Amino acid sequence: MPVKKILVVDDSPTERFFVVDLLTKNGYQVVIAENGEEGIAKAKAEKPDLILMDVVMPGLNGYQATRTLTRDDETKGIPVIVCTTKGQETDKIWGLRQGALDYLVKPLNPEELLQKIAALP
Repeated sequence: MPVKKILVVDDSPTERFFVVDLLTKNGYQVVIAENGEEGIAKAKAEKPDLILMDVVMPGLNGYQATRTLTRDDETKGIPVIVCTTKGQETDKIWGLRQGALDYLVKPLNPEELLQKIAALP
């Protein structure tokens, strides 16, 4: 089933605008959340096909939110791609250990992001 609805979880209005603009121009329906708690609630309510998760956010960070989502029976089937400025190898390993399917470092490359989404099963 191709990805149609994407939840973008990011506290930065600039990043959200960039990603939402890119995704909507490419035919995706986009839902936004501004922090980890809201991201979890929207994931359960909206049942997106994919979640793009920032890491550095107030309150529940992206690692914690990803771990919660990927271990909850209601949301564990939704793939999560971490999109963050944290580019160290240890950050990436930690993100994948929380259950993320993939890990992209900001600034995001639009073509790379679209390819990753298109390649999802």
